[in-house]
Amino acid sequence: MKNIIIVVFVLFTGLSNAQNSSYNDSRLDSLLKLHIAYNAVFASMPGYRIQIFMESGNDALENAEEIVSSFQDKYSDIPAYITFGEPYYRVRIGDFRTRLQAIKFLDKIQRHYPQAWVVKDKINFPSLPNNQKTQEYE
Repeated sequence: MKNIIIVVFVLFTGLSNAQNSSYNDSRLDSLLKLHIAYNAVFASMPGYRIQIFMESGNDALENAEEIVSSFQDKYSDIPAYITFGEPYYRVRIGDFRTRLQAIKFLDKIQRHYPQAWVVKDKINFPSLPNNQKTQEYE
């Protein structure tokens, strides 16, 4: 029994040392820097947004801007985006990583925006808290 405990202790000590030495590998640092540079250029990921407005015509852009302004007054913490895909101006809101998150927020705003629906879209990366590890590689 004593031998088994010693063997387990030696294995865990060896594994923890192996993990620490791989973290200091210069190849890992260069790969992480490459990943950060890639994300700076392609700063989006697949996700979901809620489309609350779509219109074409001469006043469509002004109407879209009014919708964004009224939405931001109610929900200042949720981003709103105006996009144009001929011939329509669209207002899409949020950067939801999952469809379930988008549906939950859609239920919250359905009363004010009854024609809204969830769409698959490219979203912005979620903001990370400022900590030393992410700053160190920038």
